[in-house]
Amino acid sequence: AVPIYVMGVNHESYKKTDTVVSNASCTTNCLAPLTKVVNDKFGIKEGLMTTVHAMTATQLTVDGPSRGGKDWRGGRCASQNIIPSSTGAAKAVGKVLPDVNGKLTGMAFRVPTPDVSVVDLTCRLEKGASMDDISKAVLQAGASSMKGILGFTDKEVVSTDFVTCSQSSIFDKGAGIALNDKFVKLVSWYDNEWG
Repeated sequence: AVPIYVMGVNHESYKKTDTVVSNASCTTNCLAPLTKVVNDKFGIKEGLMTTVHAMTATQLTVDGPSRGGKDWRGGRCASQNIIPSSTGAAKAVGKVLPDVNGKLTGMAFRVPTPDVSVVDLTCRLEKGASMDDISKAVLQAGASSMKGILGFTDKEVVSTDFVTCSQSSIFDKGAGIALNDKFVKLVSWYDNEWG
């Protein structure tokens, strides 16, 4: 199997003997740093991830046969539909963060926007945490071990505000919600085309 490395998460475990590696998907690069911070500080019992993902070149411009012939929804016009889709991002996070392996799964909604996507991580925590507690943990990581990788905003932003943003994941404090201190929905943005 090809080893997967995500900057800020497990890149320090890279081995010189690895001749072929994967840097994972854009969604994994958004989800993994946030997941690591939350899991390290508060523990994740289980979680569901949804990415609201901008359309990509693999999608069709008009309705037609899906690529591979099995994903009928994927064959629908990208610029006129919200398309439920599969994603391996949550499972890939389990490969770069073994502590959460088997605790996360996810899906995507492909939407008719040209760029910038957003992750919604809904999870049950081991230890209670307020949104302020989570924000402090994200800010601390973003100022140290994940500098330039994990960002933070408390402004009232929308997707186009992140076009050309080089950070892998920008946590949006104001977009998150909590049912209680152990059940939270966390939101993080990423420019899926910037790299």
